[in-house]
Formats: sequence, C-alpha cells, structure tokens
Amino acid sequence: MGRRLIERRLRDVGGKLRSLRASLAIADEQLAHLSDEAEEKGLRALVAETPGADLEYREARRHADAMQRHRDSVWAAIVELEARQDQLLDQIAR
Repeated sequence: MGRRLIERRLRDVGGKLRSLRASLAIADEQLAHLSDEAEEKGLRALVAETPGADLEYREARRHADAMQRHRDSVWAAIVELEARQDQLLDQIAR
C-alpha cells in the first residue's frame, strides 16, 4: 500500500476517532444522569411499595441499561479504530 494511501486512511481514522470520542463523552454524561435517575426511582419504589413506582423504576433502569449498551458499542468502535490506526502506523513506519 502506498504511503499517500496510508496517510489518507490515517486521517480518516483520526477524524472518526475524534467524532467517536466526542460521542463517548456525551454518552458518559447521559449515562451518569440516567443511572442516577434510576437509582433515585429505585429508592422511591422501595419506600412507596406501589406498582406505579416500581414501573417507573423499571422504565428508568431500562433507559440506563440501553445507554450503557450504546456507550459500550461506542467504546468498542474506538478500540477497533485505535487498533486499525496502530496497524496503519506500523505500515508507514516500514
């Protein structure tokens, strides 16, 4: 693979990494908020012992769990792109 092609791919990977890292920061903030909300609703459900409070807790927990899965997928994409970036850097160093 030519040096120019490798450099172009490195730029592409770098841009995608920047974008994913920004998405990860947002997901982290949202996850913290959703987890706190689920925890609060869980405590309310314990105290209230009503079906409505329990339903609110389960819904809040589902939202937090969904955000955790999203965050994990963004993190996995970052790890994958960093590995690709390392491969490209190894190729350019030869």
